[in-house]
Amino acid sequence: MAKWIKANGSVETVEPRNGNNFTLDELKKFVNGYIQVINLPNDYKYLVCNEEGKLLGLYENRQATDILVLGNGIMDVVVGDVLVCDYDQIK
Repeated sequence: MAKWIKANGSVETVEPRNGNNFTLDELKKFVNGYIQVINLPNDYKYLVCNEEGKLLGLYENRQATDILVLGNGIMDVVVGDVLVCDYDQIK
């Protein structure tokens, strides 16, 4: 199951339309723009965010930042809406 974590703090469980993996168009809609895929090795998942989020001045996503920093030791701030999904949900 994938989690759509929005910058406003809300979280939704989502699935790919085809039931297997997310298309590029789907990923772009979740993050409202071009995508950046970050590997979360400790969680065996990907974090998909807006590649230009900081340049666009999107709001900090505290939940996604916690996943990145606390769970995986990557020091950064995540902005905008993100999708956290299993490795096999992106091809």
